Amino acid sequence: MSDLDENQPSEPTPSRADAVIERVLARASTVLGKGGTARTDYDGDQLDREERAALRRVGNLSTELEDVTEVEYRQLRLERVVLVGQWSHGTAADAEVSLRELAALAETAGSEVLDGVLQRRPNPDPATYIGKGKAIEVKEIVAALGADTVVVNDDLAPSQRRALEDVVKVKVIDRTALILDIFAQHAKSKEGKAQVELAQLEYLLPRLRGWGDSMSRQAGGQVGGAAAGMGSRGPGETKIELDRRRIHTRMAQLRREIKAMEPARNVRRDRRLALPNVAIVGYTNAGKSSLLNRITGAGALVENALFATLDPTVRRSQTPDGREYTVSDTVGFVRDLPHQLVAAFSSTLEEVAHADLMLHVVDASHPDPEGQVSAVRAVLSDVPGADTVKEVLVLNKADIAEPETLMRLRARPEITIEVSALTGAGMSELLDLIARELPRPEVRIDIVVPYTRGDLIHEAHLHGEVIEESHEPEGTRLIAMVDDSLAARLQAAAPAA
Repeated sequence: MSDLDENQPSEPTPSRADAVIERVLARASTVLGKGGTARTDYDGDQLDREERAALRRVGNLSTELEDVTEVEYRQLRLERVVLVGQWSHGTAADAEVSLRELAALAETAGSEVLDGVLQRRPNPDPATYIGKGKAIEVKEIVAALGADTVVVNDDLAPSQRRALEDVVKVKVIDRTALILDIFAQHAKSKEGKAQVELAQLEYLLPRLRGWGDSMSRQAGGQVGGAAAGMGSRGPGETKIELDRRRIHTRMAQLRREIKAMEPARNVRRDRRLALPNVAIVGYTNAGKSSLLNRITGAGALVENALFATLDPTVRRSQTPDGREYTVSDTVGFVRDLPHQLVAAFSSTLEEVAHADLMLHVVDASHPDPEGQVSAVRAVLSDVPGADTVKEVLVLNKADIAEPETLMRLRARPEITIEVSALTGAGMSELLDLIARELPRPEVRIDIVVPYTRGDLIHEAHLHGEVIEESHEPEGTRLIAMVDDSLAARLQAAAPAA
């Protein structure tokens, strides 16, 4: 099913576009399919799995409402969906990768992907996005398959969504709404839930639509028609104005709540700043949580699904030579991540800017790993200070990657290392690389520490590099490399000469 320009000989034939749809549908069921997530002993008990499984949508549960306008827009009901993709630039492979990602997003949200439509046109139709003829075709597909939702692989203007819904007669959502729905399902912490709700309200605000007279009725002191006389006239508020005001009020409240959480977050961050920090970033489903579990044994949730991790996880680990450091797992990124989410999760993304080393995890088995790297960097470019953090490209899933892809990625200017979080291949080399790239203490001290300050000796072992240690009558003689702060406290504790 396609709509390709016959005047462009370089474009694929309709049968080729149909083959793209078939490949997308054939692989869509692997995202959340039974047995689709491989785990290791390093992943722990995975205690969050039962709670996450309870969020799955119930299959074959369709809405009982005949009129789509009766359903409130933010209450998404994704069960049986048809995908709609549009291709205006790039290659056929790019179009397939993008539509495959949309199928994975739809399945992660709990839906069943039934069919797809891939359209070739120079620019989106300003009215229905795909044009009236293609919209009628989608309507026929929806009716034939019994679908209840159409998912468009782009951001739709409010007017385009309404016009397309009027033709296909089922719910239409765009890519941003789909991602927001996944975030709403997966957020667990109080801050994460507040951030997601704020992003949803920002998205919803310009998309409020009127439902007949109920949205345009105005009244002053009392409700009534034109013949009701005094008290029935006045500026009043329309229903849609009232909804907008309530949304603005709720958004302001959420911003205050998120800002109120900032001091506690800064305190936790300041405590961790005593240790070097490694931030794990990367495209969604690249294997960041699996890598975190390998490095620290954190037991973070591992799932073959997009955006499985939303709330940051911070754990301690040690370099092979015994130095402690912290490892932070962050939310995954995706192409064209909704700007509402980037703004709402700015406080979470700030963790990257405070890191000493950034492990940029890349799925080396993906058809377009370079595109994933570019998408991650596009998001990080909006995080002040993130561009100054030393970056290491961790080529994960190297055990199943194509040799040509690995060779191409090795040629990149960044530091690269090939690993497999599943099999453990390359992990010892990665730990050695972390030890080399993390900042080392720069102050050399040769000092006698009183026996009553064993806590400082312990801190020197944890955070510094102890060169020599001996016991004397006055205390412990310590020769070590430490940071400025610890050096000053050791000097203050030393007995006077």
